[in-house]
Amino acid sequence: MGALTPIGNTVPEYWHSLINGVSGAGPITRFDASKFKTRFACELKNFDPLEFMPKSEARKNDLYTQYALIAVQEAVQMANIDFEHLNRNRIGVIWGTGHGGMITFQDQLLEFAAGDGTPRFNPYFVPKMIVDIAAGVISMKYGLRGVNFATVSACASSNTAILEAFNHIRWGKADMIITGGSEASINETGIGGFGALKALSTLNEDPATASRPFDVTRNGFVMGEGAGALILESYESALQRNAPILAEVVGGGMAADAYHLTGTHPEGEGAYLGMLEALAEANLSPSDIDYLNCHATSTPIGDASEVIAVERVFGANTHLHLSATKSMTGHLLGAAGAIEAIACIKAVQENLIPPTINVTQPEPELAQKFNLTLGKAVQKEVKYTMSNTFGFGGHIATAIFKKFEG
Repeated sequence: MGALTPIGNTVPEYWHSLINGVSGAGPITRFDASKFKTRFACELKNFDPLEFMPKSEARKNDLYTQYALIAVQEAVQMANIDFEHLNRNRIGVIWGTGHGGMITFQDQLLEFAAGDGTPRFNPYFVPKMIVDIAAGVISMKYGLRGVNFATVSACASSNTAILEAFNHIRWGKADMIITGGSEASINETGIGGFGALKALSTLNEDPATASRPFDVTRNGFVMGEGAGALILESYESALQRNAPILAEVVGGGMAADAYHLTGTHPEGEGAYLGMLEALAEANLSPSDIDYLNCHATSTPIGDASEVIAVERVFGANTHLHLSATKSMTGHLLGAAGAIEAIACIKAVQENLIPPTINVTQPEPELAQKFNLTLGKAVQKEVKYTMSNTFGFGGHIATAIFKKFEG
């Protein structure tokens, strides 16, 4: 696994911050946000792409691709992969993003608008901007000639990528796939666009506590950025090369709300169907799940509809722990599922459930029905974890991870 997040630039840093309840939110430094209604976000800290790649490579790649390359590099190192001794025709890349090179698109058009009308576009404009390019660049870096494409399902994009990787390996079309997602939307376009939708929190006076899923005072999500990478591999291939196996992917479900452009179904219809499908594919009952990493972005309607769906699936399951790690990382949009998959995998490895922070006034109905893991990580036996992601357009992707027992 590899992680580049607002609360840690490696998997160990990220996990340490998660279990200690560290908030990644603060005033925006990337641009002058003084005229915006929302002036804070969860930015990467102490990030310099030139620590990971030469200036020539950085210049050719949008931030979202830079983030992808850096997270993948950590994952490849952790997995002890020597591509020279593997069949690279059987290794693929499936990468998720919601927006691709948004900053490249914005900057190029602003530059054109400020000029004399003569179209002087950067020759790298299109290849830096398009949403599939991170998948392509990853494959070029490592010489991987297997299945290669991008998944785009808004904030469900990287969970969709993980499930597509899972399926391609099960279908026998690949031995190994690099998957995950990246996003770089903390810019004028991203903050302005989501702000116009009234989707962002405006708690400028206290950014660190602004992402507060399940709290009665929640008023929108906090934009995040970064990447998460996972190496998925068939069991036979992993055994053959003596790979360090971290966990198993055992099921996934994809569905649609079929309801609204940006709003979730009030009864959580798509979420309900996605979770049911994931459980059925994994041949599990709801009582088998120990921990659910909720999509919970801290929006008033979205959080409530997800919990309705969870109750429809799990009923009164006091055994189940829920938490919303976006309370710490903010919402990484198309990369959210990837970093939350990492949180789920670490939970089964460490038997430790990360908390939901910033909740001082939990919705009474939610707190009575579920353990929301408020404020503090919980140590307990964790065998199965579930991760929910939902995207604009009604896209649903749910994944289930299992402790590896040899």
